[in-house]
Amino acid sequence: MKVLLLKDVYKLGRAGDVKKVADGFGRNYLLPQGLGVLATPGALKQVEYIRRTSGVQREKLNQELGSVAERLEGLKLVFPAKAGETGKLYGSITTAMMAEAILKETGTTIDRRQLDSQPIKTLGVHKAHVRLTIDLVPEITVLVHREGEAPESAYAIAEAEAAAAEGVGEFVELEAELEAEEAEEAAQAAPPEADEDAKPESGEAEAAEAD
Repeated sequence: MKVLLLKDVYKLGRAGDVKKVADGFGRNYLLPQGLGVLATPGALKQVEYIRRTSGVQREKLNQELGSVAERLEGLKLVFPAKAGETGKLYGSITTAMMAEAILKETGTTIDRRQLDSQPIKTLGVHKAHVRLTIDLVPEITVLVHREGEAPESAYAIAEAEAAAAEGVGEFVELEAELEAEEAEEAAQAAPPEADEDAKPESGEAEAAEAD
């Protein structure tokens, strides 16, 4: 279905944009929340008005929250946690916990729903984004370290994971190269196909023999 956005929607578009979305997303979220309406000919006549008024409101919000975005950008939140040998947590670090930590660190109240992050369930270094406005989305870093160890241990885990991922990538790449080489060798070793055009017609062959 096509909807006309009445308000800015994170990762979708700005007020006044016309977007094609899944029927369920439109009917169950955008329309009931007042974030959009069906893009009917009548609704589309309001596009310029919606863009103009929302642009004024957006600029005002960006100015009001600019200092908040500066405080949050690059902020590091540290969480000690209990985890198994594989690094999987006994529990998780939730957005509510992150919002509480932000308030403690900066004095800024953030609704947990403004945090673009899934619950964190492993040790290491994780990234999350805070949706202040569609233009202001500061990134924060969440360090999750094992209880009894230094917070910096989270970086060691992240580096080990990156190295392992790089190793897997190189292995897959090497495997693809070997398969390509084997295919090329097999093609070269195969007997050449007979050239059908080079074969004389049966009549021609008989005539040649008769001569």
